[in-house]
Amino acid sequence: MAERKRPGHLARAVTKQAERKERGDLYAPLCPSRGVLEHVTSRWGVLVLVVLLQGTRRFSELRREVAGVSEKMLAQTLQALEQDGFVLREVYPVIPPRVDYSLTPLGREVAGHVEVLTDWIEENLSRVLEARKRHVPKRGTEE
Repeated sequence: MAERKRPGHLARAVTKQAERKERGDLYAPLCPSRGVLEHVTSRWGVLVLVVLLQGTRRFSELRREVAGVSEKMLAQTLQALEQDGFVLREVYPVIPPRVDYSLTPLGREVAGHVEVLTDWIEENLSRVLEARKRHVPKRGTEE
């Protein structure tokens, strides 16, 4: 009879792999790299990273520059990016409290990659919109 592995074996193995600083595997469902990908490539994550490439911002400045984001979503996005080591949150003990957000060296690195994507999208938007006009969905299929 084959030996059964304990529940959570894959999750523990993936966590150990990450701790040993080995390459992640985005195609493995339990790899923590998927969470990082989600944080970095979410609509708000992308925009926050690109804004912070320009320099340190306060929460209210980020909210203005990332038009359309709610306070709650911005707070959640910043928290996730901070936990991943991309954003530095500095609190100053003044009245009223002051909190600044900036990119860490790791954050600048990933934001540079994201900025290339955002630049490409802006530069090629007309081509994408033209492709959308030409696309005719097949009858009877729902997407």
